[in-house]
Amino acid sequence: MRPHRLRTARRFGTRSGVALAATALSTALAVAAPFPSAASAASAASVGIPAERPSSLVDPLIGSANGGNTYPGATLPYGMIAWSPTSTTGDQTGTGAANGYQYNTTRIRGLSLTHVNGAGCNPGAAGDVPIMPFTGDVTSSPSADTKDAVYAADFSHADEKAVPGRYTLGLASGATADLAVSERAGVADFTFPSDKPASLLFRVSNSLNGSEDAHVDIDTAHRKVTGWVLTGAFCGRRANGGVNNRKSYYRLYFSASFDRAFSTVGTWHDGTLSPGSTTAGGGEGYATGADRAGRGSGGWVGFDTSADNDVHMRIGISYVSLAGAETNLRHEIRPHASVAQVAGAGAQAWDRELDSVRVQGGSDARRRTFYTALYHALMQPDLISDTDGRYWGMDQAVHRLARGQRAQYSNFSGWDQYRAQIQLLALLKPTVAGDFAQSLYNFARQNGGVWDRWVHISGATHVMTGDPSAATLATFYAMGVRNFDYRGAFDSLVRQATVPTADELSDAGCPGQCTGQRPNLAQYLSSHYAAQDVCHCWGGAAETLEDAVADSALARWATLLGRDTEARVFTERAAYWRNVFDPGATGTGGYIRARKLDGSWVTPFSPGSDLGFAQGTSATYTWMVPQDVQGLAEAMGGRETAAARLDGFFHNADGSWSVRGGDALRYDPTNEPGIHAPWLYNALGQPWKTQATVRQILDTVYGTGPSGLPGNDDLGTMSAWYVFSALGIYPRTPGSADLLLGAPVFTSALIDRPGRKDIRIDAPAADDTHSYVTAATLNSRPLERSWTDAALTRSGGTLAFRLTDRPDTAWATDPEGLPR
Repeated sequence: MRPHRLRTARRFGTRSGVALAATALSTALAVAAPFPSAASAASAASVGIPAERPSSLVDPLIGSANGGNTYPGATLPYGMIAWSPTSTTGDQTGTGAANGYQYNTTRIRGLSLTHVNGAGCNPGAAGDVPIMPFTGDVTSSPSADTKDAVYAADFSHADEKAVPGRYTLGLASGATADLAVSERAGVADFTFPSDKPASLLFRVSNSLNGSEDAHVDIDTAHRKVTGWVLTGAFCGRRANGGVNNRKSYYRLYFSASFDRAFSTVGTWHDGTLSPGSTTAGGGEGYATGADRAGRGSGGWVGFDTSADNDVHMRIGISYVSLAGAETNLRHEIRPHASVAQVAGAGAQAWDRELDSVRVQGGSDARRRTFYTALYHALMQPDLISDTDGRYWGMDQAVHRLARGQRAQYSNFSGWDQYRAQIQLLALLKPTVAGDFAQSLYNFARQNGGVWDRWVHISGATHVMTGDPSAATLATFYAMGVRNFDYRGAFDSLVRQATVPTADELSDAGCPGQCTGQRPNLAQYLSSHYAAQDVCHCWGGAAETLEDAVADSALARWATLLGRDTEARVFTERAAYWRNVFDPGATGTGGYIRARKLDGSWVTPFSPGSDLGFAQGTSATYTWMVPQDVQGLAEAMGGRETAAARLDGFFHNADGSWSVRGGDALRYDPTNEPGIHAPWLYNALGQPWKTQATVRQILDTVYGTGPSGLPGNDDLGTMSAWYVFSALGIYPRTPGSADLLLGAPVFTSALIDRPGRKDIRIDAPAADDTHSYVTAATLNSRPLERSWTDAALTRSGGTLAFRLTDRPDTAWATDPEGLPR
């Protein structure tokens, strides 16, 4: 038995307490991995390694306001556990923002074990098993506290500290929580006032979207709390078909053990409180508001804090079994490990990942924004396999990893991620990318051959539109990822793109989460576009563009595999975007627009309308042809005309910038369909405008602080856009390893790729005013074009830029050297 100790009731609950917590964390991290000395820092700088540890530059609170939907809690790269608050605005069935946390909502009802970074669909996904430190007597059912008036607590950001792998929070009630995690487990120190009752509430049924069922067991003899929740229902509240997603597809198990005995125990179910009970169960359902309020189950354990007010807890989780949760905990965290020790190991893990890109130059704010973006981009994919290699599959059965596979990953926001996050993952972490590719293929085989466009844990949620799996795996292969069954995956994706199925004629979940992954494929193959009136999709014009991008990626993949027939077929299909481009849409130029099965255009039409599109307007989607920018320019009347129209997309009529969103006719940085548009000037022969536009967005749309992201981070997509753009490179089109070139914001960057040759990017003059390229070299040879081919991505090399403070309208403008 450990010696008694009495700690101040609010260790981290005042400003001075937060400073103490920060000092303790710094000490712990220094023991784990010392900061470089001045001499070693100078040596590090000479080889392009930053003097600071990259994890020290991360602010997990960036993106926690302004709709970024990030969370600040403790997690590791690709981690299963993500321990972070579930906030409340006074409705037990809701939360402050999607995924549980909103910076301006300063009241919580628990610290839940799982989260998804940056997803939309309020209340988001996961948020499983909120654990609430409560000061006071438990006299009524927490599920009956429908307004979160009793069993919740306020907090101040002065009492909050978030760093990679560790999260500390002091509550107004006097309780504090200090959390640190490994990949599948965590440890916590909960501190309570010594003069008040102290309990931990395990709200097992209160996942963000609700639950079908849940269970809790309290073992007083072994000082353990165990249980599970059966849940899912991502986007189940959306008005555009979400009811179809109100279903369960995973069960999260947990096992928590304590270093001291319980003084009181009890459970609850719906409105019934059962003091002394050690088992309970029951879910909440997937409705919201009054249709769900007051339902659910959980349990609590109390502690005598009069002589010892610190409670230490260890917890493991698993999607397979309770035994799996306990094994994960044993394998990952030593029996007597402290929060500081686990946090130190977590900081080292993050440093290893973030050290993939070492930048020099730029302001502190620029580096903080950059490394936080990299942090958010490398949060996913997320582990769902246990340490023994078992995982819960999409067929709702237990599976083991495929031969050679290191981990089963999930949380695939395909419609978002295929545009930037996937490319960054392949560039920096090809082994993880390969395991992710194999994971998606495993899911498809367990799902009747269907590759779902939005996978959450082991569930096919169908959210959004298009066939992003094809673009994703083709991109992985193009960028040199080989550690997956790429031939089997290719054949499976070709079948999905060529063989109609019954689901493709279903309107279940439509328009926002249609079950068909290639909606009405037979009609699409016949008409060569998705007809708005019979497409069984979110929008016919958007579906056509998405499928054309996917088919272009498959064509490129087929070429690399030597599959000439498929390459020819999908190359032809990649041009189907032309069938939804109406050159006479307006008196000022052509636009992408929806059309009917009989070939007529859908009316009425306006460039600012979203009819036929998914979360965007015709003005935005018209630019979504990254695979054929030259063809799009030709359809618009030539490159000069297209560039002039693009100018109007980024500027108001008076010439001022319009890059912050809110105008249906102009660029929207908050959503994915147009995020590649600033880079299109390269293909139009005006790369200096890409340089100016990208820099404007970097400087005014992104930044430090909770509002530092433009909108939903969408599982690292918007953060990946920032990372690429700050480095002065960007993926040209899905299914390709080509990179477009811009103007770096750092004087140097080293992309460290174990097992591959590094990529170095040098721009000695880079600063706030030198944002234009006047010359460039690749491996010391002059580069007179604004893009590089796959050689740099696959084989590494050195890009060097000469920057200036004014546009150079001559560099990289030769029509023969433009990106295709």
